[in-house]
Amino acid sequence: MSTLTRWEYLTVPLLIHATKQILDNYGDEGWELVQVVPGPNPENLVAYLKRPRVEG
Repeated sequence: MSTLTRWEYLTVPLLIHATKQILDNYGDEGWELVQVVPGPNPENLVAYLKRPRVEG
């Protein structure tokens, strides 16, 4: 019998000059990048991340 994966999600503002550093830091914490979309102004992007939820 398979188990259903439950996810937690995070929305993160990205600064264009530090995108790699920001994403690497979240990746080290187990977050997986789902999508990047334009932010509220030209200097920013918004990243949507997910990781499996730890139950218990």
